[in-house]
Amino acid sequence: MNTILLTSILALLLFAVFEMTATWAVAQRLRNYGVVDVVWSAGFAPMALLLLWRASDGLRTVPATPFIVLTGMVVLWSLRLGLHLFVRVAGHHPVEDVRYARLRSLWGDAAAKKMFGFYQIQGVLQVLLALPFLLTGHDTTRTELGISGMAGAVLWCAGILGESLSDHQLSVFRKNPANRGKVCQHGLWKWSRHPNYFFEWLVWVGYAVFALGSAHGWIAFLSPALMLHFLLNVTGIPMTEELSVKSKGDAYRAYQKTTSAFFPWFPRRVSP
Repeated sequence: MNTILLTSILALLLFAVFEMTATWAVAQRLRNYGVVDVVWSAGFAPMALLLLWRASDGLRTVPATPFIVLTGMVVLWSLRLGLHLFVRVAGHHPVEDVRYARLRSLWGDAAAKKMFGFYQIQGVLQVLLALPFLLTGHDTTRTELGISGMAGAVLWCAGILGESLSDHQLSVFRKNPANRGKVCQHGLWKWSRHPNYFFEWLVWVGYAVFALGSAHGWIAFLSPALMLHFLLNVTGIPMTEELSVKSKGDAYRAYQKTTSAFFPWFPRRVSP
């Protein structure tokens, strides 16, 4: 690993530690640990800009076109998702997201200490997911987007559009009082129980494909692989499904039987 890449990783780690420590302090004051979702998503924008600043030698040189394009993609995605989550968290405040309320209850008197560690892990995860940005930004020989850059940008666009549309469809559904207690099965939610998660993952696949044109770019696929693991097995679908079954009961169980959990697919017919 070259010295420049190593120092960039260390810079991101330092940023992540500061970012998550400050977020934890704010969350303590607000008594709302859910604010970390907003900061985690929006935090990729300054991380990408930090890498761009390093790639440009403190703005003394012009970075390669591929990294400028990728930085723009990251900033747009990060700010869109961060704003979406800010509106959601602010709309519920001071009521805490049920996931964090559960952890607060489970951890009891040790909640503050354990949540501090949890926040730091979120920061480390940000750095690991930044592999496509690191690899692209530190390949000084890559000057053109190439096929991988264009393909990655197309996948990114599809992911952004799909995630935005699924978020909008769910928001419209929830705002209708007649839908209280019901399961959203409209639009993209007819084809997947978690289309927002799927298209979020597709964004990360786009970043990895974009990075393929850089030296050792294949390593970037660790990023969407890690994201897929967390969505399918850790904090994504398992917890969301558990809460949905608890709140919607048999209606959601019926939805589980007919609709793909993650990858959009044709609804299944269930015999009566």
